Amino acid sequence: MDAQNLVVVGSGPAGVSAARAYREAGGTGPVHLLTADADPPYERPPLSKDFLRGEAELPLLEKDFLAEHDITVTLDDPVTELGDGRVRTASGAVHRFTTCVLATGAEPVRPEIPGADHPDVRTLRSAADSRGLRAAASGVRSAIVVGAGFIGCEAAVSLSRLGLQVTVVCPDDVPQEKRLGHEAGEFLLRWLKSEGVSVLRGTKLLSIEGGYRVRTDLVPILDTGFIVLATGVRPRIELAEAAGLTIEQGRVRTDEHLRTSTPGVLAAGDVALAHNPAAGRALAVEHWGEGLAMGEVAGRTAAGEDAAWDAVPGFWSVVGDRVLKHAAWGDGFDRARPLPRDDGGFTVWYERDGKAVGVLTHEADDDYERGQELIRRGAPVPGS
Repeated sequence: MDAQNLVVVGSGPAGVSAARAYREAGGTGPVHLLTADADPPYERPPLSKDFLRGEAELPLLEKDFLAEHDITVTLDDPVTELGDGRVRTASGAVHRFTTCVLATGAEPVRPEIPGADHPDVRTLRSAADSRGLRAAASGVRSAIVVGAGFIGCEAAVSLSRLGLQVTVVCPDDVPQEKRLGHEAGEFLLRWLKSEGVSVLRGTKLLSIEGGYRVRTDLVPILDTGFIVLATGVRPRIELAEAAGLTIEQGRVRTDEHLRTSTPGVLAAGDVALAHNPAAGRALAVEHWGEGLAMGEVAGRTAAGEDAAWDAVPGFWSVVGDRVLKHAAWGDGFDRARPLPRDDGGFTVWYERDGKAVGVLTHEADDDYERGQELIRRGAPVPGS
C-alpha cells in the first residue's frame, strides 16, 4: 500500500520522523504535516537544558530535508476533526488523505489542587514555554519546580545555573524513586545538590496561591519568583476519540506496524499504545527516541514496507553535565541492583521474575549496549 496522499498530524519527533521515513522508503505521494505549534519543527530535549539557559538557538529539525523532499508544513493550525479520509483544521482548511499518521503527542498535567491553573504558574513542553521560563528567570531570584522527574531535574539545574535559588518539591523520598528505585534516586539527589538545588523530599503540594506562593505538607508557605509544574503529561487523544479509534489506557491502541483500529490511520509517539512483539505486549512510551523510532515505523508502513516497532525503549537524560542512559520495557521491576564503578560511573540493573527488564547507566556505555540486548532476550542480569 503506497499512500497517494499522506497527512501527518503533529510536528514532534514522531510526526517529522514519519514524514521523513515515508520519503526514504520510496513514498511518492504528497505529504502534508499539520501542527498546532507556531514554531517550525524543532528538537525538544534542549528545551530544559542549553536552550533554556540561553546557550543555544532553537534547534530546528530536518528543515532542509522537509524542503528538499516536498513535505509541506502548516504551522499554528491545529487539526480539529478526523474522519472519512480527511482532516479539518481550526482555520477551516480540509486536507484529504489516503493515509494519516496521528502524532499528536502529550500535554503537561497540572495537579488538581487549588491554584494550579493560575496563568502565572508555568509548565515546560514547547519552545514557547522554554522562552517564557528564560524570560521569567531574568527578573527574579528564586524558582520552585514541582516534580522530580527528568524534566523537573533538568530544568531545576538549568535555572540554578542561570543564578536562581531553586527548590524542587519531590513527592518521594528521592527523585524518581518509583520509576528507577531508591539507589538511582540517591544518585540524582546528590547531583541536584551539587548544582545548588534544594530538594524538599517526601513533600506533597497542597495549593498554590496567587501564582507565586506554595503550600506543602512539610513547609507551610514558600514564596518564590515563579513556579514550574513538572508533574507529568497526558496524551492528546481527543482527536482520536472523536474519530472513533480504539483507546486503551488513555492512548490510541495500535499493532506493531502502528496501525490503529481505523484503516488508513496510524498513530506514533506519546499518543500510541503500541504492541511490541519483542516485549510480547503493548507498551506506553514517552521518550523522544521512541517518538523517532515509532514515527519511522509509521512512515515506512505508510509507504508499503513491512516495518515493525520491536526495539527496547530507551532514552538519555542530561542533568547538568551528567548523562544518564536508560533502557527498559517500562512496566515495572521487582529488584534493582546498583553497581557503582571505580571511575565514578554506575549501572543499575532491573529484573523481574529473574529476567532483565531494564538498565540505567552513567558513564557505562558498555553496560547500556549490553543491557538492551539482555532485555530484548529476557536474559538474566549479569552476576545473578
